[in-house]
Amino acid sequence: MTEEKERSFEEALNELEEVVEKLEEGDVPLEEAISMFQVGMALSKQCHEKLIKVEKQMDQILHPDGEIEELTFREEE
Repeated sequence: MTEEKERSFEEALNELEEVVEKLEEGDVPLEEAISMFQVGMALSKQCHEKLIKVEKQMDQILHPDGEIEELTFREEE
């Protein structure tokens, strides 16, 4: 198995979009399609994890005294 390189969110998303486009064309042999699907799932997971990390960072605010405060947002009704 190849070592997974660290990609930026944008790089991973672009690669995922390329994989999806190729799979949607339907001209890929089955074995290659399965491999591409697995790569796509790994890229999707990487993007999701990066979004969760950023979301958690955005849920906190750092005060000038160094104290971190969790923010809560209300859903609009």
